[in-house]
Amino acid sequence: MQAEHKIFRYPYAYPLELGRELPGFELSYSTYGTRNLEDDNIVWICHALTGNSDAAEWWDGLVGDGKYINSERDFIICVNVLGSAYGSTGPLSINPKTQKPYFRDFPTITVKDVVGTLEILRQELNIQKIKLCIGGSLGGQQALEWSVEVPDLFEELILIASNALHSPWGVAFNESQRMAIEADQTWNEDHEDSGKMGMRAARSMALLSYRNYDTYNFTQARDNPDQIDDFRASSYQQYQGDKFVKRFNAYSYWTLSKIMDSHNVGRNRGGIVHALGLVKAKTLVLGIKSDLLFPISEQQFLARHIPDAVFQEIDSLYGHDGFLIEYKQLTQVIRAWQETNGQLQTAKIG
Repeated sequence: MQAEHKIFRYPYAYPLELGRELPGFELSYSTYGTRNLEDDNIVWICHALTGNSDAAEWWDGLVGDGKYINSERDFIICVNVLGSAYGSTGPLSINPKTQKPYFRDFPTITVKDVVGTLEILRQELNIQKIKLCIGGSLGGQQALEWSVEVPDLFEELILIASNALHSPWGVAFNESQRMAIEADQTWNEDHEDSGKMGMRAARSMALLSYRNYDTYNFTQARDNPDQIDDFRASSYQQYQGDKFVKRFNAYSYWTLSKIMDSHNVGRNRGGIVHALGLVKAKTLVLGIKSDLLFPISEQQFLARHIPDAVFQEIDSLYGHDGFLIEYKQLTQVIRAWQETNGQLQTAKIG
């Protein structure tokens, strides 16, 4: 399977939800497979916080040739979100008005703004119907917002480890990470590497919310009970911070965390419950039992209020990151749901 990587350029002013505008934008996106003549094999994948458009890379257990989301059968699209670091317009893009990178002047973006750009691209590609839209975490937030904004577009919707409103708990994690970036003395410098050491610490914080107590006890256990330094858990946090610094920038990380904080599908729609009632797609909501960042109660809430939604629970050692790891369970549950035409019996909701 070979991905086709493309750039969509929108040359017109794009008004943002909070009042500012972008003087046009670019979206980097990838496609896999071939659109069939009936145009009924389109699968749109929405990526999570620091993902990219190459879904077959970061979700390789679920997406690709012969996988459940099968590029030999499906036409798969994944778009790098506005504000991110992988080719779409973001803080390191050149501001046409100043001919310099935006840096910290990049406007605050919301999930609704992100979805608005996806909708523009969808129309440009002349896609009238999407067979399946699927996303986890921030990807699920996008998929939900889009399914409320354009209810007739999707046949099936799968929301994994996501929510209708980003919680105070989630905002607090993000704010703590932004505080780490702010504490980096380089953050106020206009340079593409500004804030990177702060971001390194921020990523270490984030990892604690993506995993949990039991994950670390299993994967980062002490080498011996009498150990007093050089812990595996310490080196793991350092490693993850270093690895992230090599592939991302602090400006995009800041921007994306603000996008996640903005998520409220009920804003200007008469409240969350009313908004969820607008969803028309057959919907599967998946929660991860050990998820600290998006507790399973949030997915249960979605399933209660999206018409005829089915809720299923995945058991994983890996907490929130389970949606990127437990592809066998994901495949099993999604297959059962689709084979029963969305009538899979929902797991018990407390």
